[in-house]
Amino acid sequence: MRNLLAFIAKYNHWFLFVILEVICAVLLFRYNSYQGSVFFSSANVAAGKVYEFDAQAKSFFSLTKVNEQLTQRNLYLEEQVKELTERMVELTNDTNYTKRSQLEMLSSYKLIPAKVITNSINQRDNLITLDKGSDDGVRVDMGVACGNGVVGIVYMVSKKYCVVIPVLNSHSNISVSVDKRGYFGYLHWLGRRPDKAYVNDIPLHAKVLPGDQVVTSGYSSIFPPGLQVGKVLYVFKSLDGLSLQLQVRLSTDFSTLRDVCIIDDAKMKERIDLMRAAQDSIKPRN
Repeated sequence: MRNLLAFIAKYNHWFLFVILEVICAVLLFRYNSYQGSVFFSSANVAAGKVYEFDAQAKSFFSLTKVNEQLTQRNLYLEEQVKELTERMVELTNDTNYTKRSQLEMLSSYKLIPAKVITNSINQRDNLITLDKGSDDGVRVDMGVACGNGVVGIVYMVSKKYCVVIPVLNSHSNISVSVDKRGYFGYLHWLGRRPDKAYVNDIPLHAKVLPGDQVVTSGYSSIFPPGLQVGKVLYVFKSLDGLSLQLQVRLSTDFSTLRDVCIIDDAKMKERIDLMRAAQDSIKPRN
C-alpha cells in the first residue's frame, strides 16, 4: 500500500493530466454537435470493423459444418432438379425446356453475396447486420436468403452495411404457401424457440398435413416463389376458430448463419412504385 501511494505521489501530475484530458474530451464531444457527430461516426465505423473481424473468425471455424449443410442441400436440390426435368421432358417432349425456363427465371434476379456481421436469436425483435450496403447495390425491402431457405428482409441501408429484419422478429410478415397444395398465409415468429414459426390465415377447409413443405408464395414483391421456408409440424385451429394455424420447423439455422445472398429483383422497384401509385389513386380526396 505504501509503494502504491508513493507511486501516485511521484506521478501525480500525469494522473491529473489524464483526468483533465478525459474531462475535456467529454465536454467537447457531448456539447458540440459537429464534433459529437464526427466521434460517433468514427466509433460506428470502428465497431463495424471489429464486428466484421469477429464474424470472419467465426465463419472460418464453422466452415466444416457449413460445408456439410451445403453438401446435403446440394444433393437434395440435385434430386429435385433431376425429378422435375424428367417430368417436363415427358410432358413437353422438349429436352431443352427446363434449361430455357431456368435461364428466363434467373435473368430477372441478381444475387448479392454477403456475410453476417452481427446476429441475435434470443431477443423478441432480433436483427442481423450484413457487410453489404448501398455501394454494393443493396436497397431497402430486398429479400435475403441462404442455402437452406429464407432469412429476412432488408430494413435499413448505409454505404457499407445493411440491417435485416429476419424471420426471428415479431415484425416479420412473409407471404408463404403450402407447397403442392396451393394454400397461402403469412409467416410469423412468436418468440421463444429460434427453429419454429407459425403460418396464419390458412382456410379451415384446407387439407394440410404434418410433413408438408412451406415455401415463399411469390405474391409479394420481395421473394420469388418457391424458396424454402420450412416443414409443417402441427396443424390446429386459430384462437378465433376462423382459420387454421400451422407450426413450422424453419429450414434456416439462424444460430450458425454466416453466408447469405441478397436478392436483387430488377422488376421489384417498378412493381412497388406501381402498387404505391395505385394505392394513392384510390385514396379519398377532400
